[in-house]
Amino acid sequence: MAVLKVLVIDDEPGIRSGVTRILKDFQVTYPFMDEDYTFELFEAATGEEGIEMLENDKPDIILLDNKLPGIQGVEVLEYIHNKNYDIMVAMITSYASLDVAVKATRDGATDFIPKPFTPQELKSSIENISKQLYLRRITRRLTEEGKQIRYQFLSVLSHELKAPLNAVEGYLRMMQGMEAGDRISDYTDHIDRSLQRIQGMRNLIMDLLDFTKIRLEKKEGRIKSLDLAEVARGAIVTVQPYAIQMEVIINLEVKTEAFIEADPADMDIIFNNLVSNSVKYNKPGGRADIIIDSDDKEVIISFADEGIGISEEDIPDLFTEFVRIKSDQTRKITGSGLGLSIVKKIVQLYYGTITLDSTPNVGTVFTVRLPKDASSIA
Repeated sequence: MAVLKVLVIDDEPGIRSGVTRILKDFQVTYPFMDEDYTFELFEAATGEEGIEMLENDKPDIILLDNKLPGIQGVEVLEYIHNKNYDIMVAMITSYASLDVAVKATRDGATDFIPKPFTPQELKSSIENISKQLYLRRITRRLTEEGKQIRYQFLSVLSHELKAPLNAVEGYLRMMQGMEAGDRISDYTDHIDRSLQRIQGMRNLIMDLLDFTKIRLEKKEGRIKSLDLAEVARGAIVTVQPYAIQMEVIINLEVKTEAFIEADPADMDIIFNNLVSNSVKYNKPGGRADIIIDSDDKEVIISFADEGIGISEEDIPDLFTEFVRIKSDQTRKITGSGLGLSIVKKIVQLYYGTITLDSTPNVGTVFTVRLPKDASSIA
């Protein structure tokens, strides 16, 4: 359960104690909320005391009387408004002029609770305020995360695309000026390097497209029964040219038939990324093993390589968007830092898990577990 701090600012002891008594065991829940809300109560008898307590205790909700000794409730509300605090305020008052009500609303009051109030009236107001607070905070978080993702996209694009474009342009200008000779064979190395840079840019663009098209919900019309052995074979065919270049042998072992209810595009993304990584981060002449197994409820796929491995301290960051593990061994390996985060999001979409076991300079094993029919879990 989540706990919301409620500060009651009222000069009447009966009102303060009544609010505390009504809310101390009260819970608020809505179907769209992650967890129930309970309440921790604080009390202040004056506006000055209330301001001191809100600075020290950082309440989430304030129940504020307008008629206070010393500074008035609307002045406390104005103080909160000017500080731009993330606090929901409800005015509790026996009467208020239209001017006071307009000013209170303008300064952020979300509700008015009349005196005297019944326990049900207070609870209804608190339910409404809690809902508004939850929705406001989650909206702000989504907005902030959206800005951060957009910034990361632009940063990745500018960094990852600028360098290869400059390199390709440089090679083309050398060829245009015939700086290395008069024959096309004099530029074989430049052409090969240009093609490698172009492939790196293509991979980045495909990763970005995969990242942006991951669905918040699976489209039931696309779900079908898939043979994961066939999906694996398709991924191996795709990666095979690079494996030949790396002299890496890819071995597929199907211990039991493994069928799953899933979107083919989602499974292609998982297998293409993990098979590709098992080659990309392998050692020349190494081996990559894809093993598929299943039981009554789930399929288990492991992707093992004999490559550079991952240190224990780097593992927690491995599935984070745009994060690439940097070392002398990975310096020349291109990538967007999106592949594994995409894989994890899809695996979680199907109520599955992905884990890894890795030893530096020995190799890495990724293990993916997926329920055969995720719809029975949702």
